Amino acid sequence: MGIRYNAPFVLTFTFFCIFVMAVSDLTGGATTRQFFTLHPIFVYNDPLSYMRLISHAAGHANWEHLGSNFAYILLIGPILEEKYGTQSLLVMSLITALVTGLLNTFFFPSFLLGASGIVFMMIILGSFTNVKRGGIPLTFILVLILFLGQEIYNAFEENSISEFAHVVGGVCGSIFGFVQNGNNAKS
Repeated sequence: MGIRYNAPFVLTFTFFCIFVMAVSDLTGGATTRQFFTLHPIFVYNDPLSYMRLISHAAGHANWEHLGSNFAYILLIGPILEEKYGTQSLLVMSLITALVTGLLNTFFFPSFLLGASGIVFMMIILGSFTNVKRGGIPLTFILVLILFLGQEIYNAFEENSISEFAHVVGGVCGSIFGFVQNGNNAKS
């Protein structure tokens, strides 16, 4: 019995982010600041500004930040990858990172890094894994209530966490859940 690379997107994303964090440690954080952090001012003639709209999801402030995000991604991601497929989960993650990056750029003059938008997309999307045709899962409703309640509460605390990225990720997960399960019901 051998080791199986059972969730290609989740595992590749995990290893890539670990690599980014390791290189960041070696460069004193310079690589993460330059390539994997969305800056508060978007420079339209700088190609890196466009790349960072998505690449911010691979950068993390420290190992604890990375570990807390990937504990969830490694727990939920393989289930979602099995249900929706590697390519679909990749596309949903890229869209979530892009939407989070664009909205942060337009509405918040702040730095943004980390995969927490993708984490919350996966948490909400995970509540759709056993959807039956014609119904909204109670688990989705409960997760949404708990999730929104926690994020609203946290928004009033002084911290360096982007609750906005969490909410955007959750909204993306909701949309993907309804769209994906609507498509599966038709086929």
